[in-house]
Amino acid sequence: MDKKRVGFQGEPGAYSEEAIYQHFGEGAEAVPLKIVADVFERVSGGEVDFGMIPVENSIGGNVYESYDRLISSDLSVVAEVYLRVHHCLIANRGTELSMVKRVYSHPQALEQCRNFISGLGSEMASTFDTAGSARMIRDSGSMDAAAIASVRAADIYGLNVLRRNVEDSPNNITRFLVISRSPVSPSGECKTSIVFQVPHRPGRLHDAMGIFARHGINLTKIESRPTRERPWEYYFLIDFEASSSDPETAAALGELAGRATFLRVIGSYPRGTF
Repeated sequence: MDKKRVGFQGEPGAYSEEAIYQHFGEGAEAVPLKIVADVFERVSGGEVDFGMIPVENSIGGNVYESYDRLISSDLSVVAEVYLRVHHCLIANRGTELSMVKRVYSHPQALEQCRNFISGLGSEMASTFDTAGSARMIRDSGSMDAAAIASVRAADIYGLNVLRRNVEDSPNNITRFLVISRSPVSPSGECKTSIVFQVPHRPGRLHDAMGIFARHGINLTKIESRPTRERPWEYYFLIDFEASSSDPETAAALGELAGRATFLRVIGSYPRGTF
């Protein structure tokens, strides 16, 4: 079997890389990229087979950049992955907990550890990536700074783990989506993600949402994002528990298409577990 090349945003040791190995196995080739847009571009261009993108966290909420890219892209979602995240406070060897004045990490990770960091009395500093923060700490040689990242990142960059499991909640789970140039046709327990827009008039969104209730389709997520073309008008992203090929789903989507000014099925895919 050919080795799958999977792009992700971040440095080696990032949680997105961990999600790749969880889903594809250790034989996958994880390709680190600078920003989320690069992941979409590399998948579109065929330079990688898939992309692994974070979309939401059970504590920190949504990753809006990922949702905005899904709206503007023609790529398909082919899987979802739930990763239980355990953050560590890591620093250069010789740094003690009492010495830490600044803590660096991705904004989502900082938010997930806000109570712990506040208890330290340390300043929070945002960076692009958890593992990138670990690398920065190593390269700087700083003795009064630390990073929030994974145990794996500490091992990769030769750093010391000052404290494990510093997330504010034990139920800290990040949901990732796998994107591809080609859709899949899953069987069994499935989810479907769509994006649509309706006329900006009273009752139109209510009517659109009612379609799913009439067809007995359970919605698991509803999100809105600005269109950017017209102020105060929105795209609506919806996840629901069914495949787009199911007769009831096909009927619901056909009805929605008649009411929407824009509709795209982002993908139907096997439902992830956590």
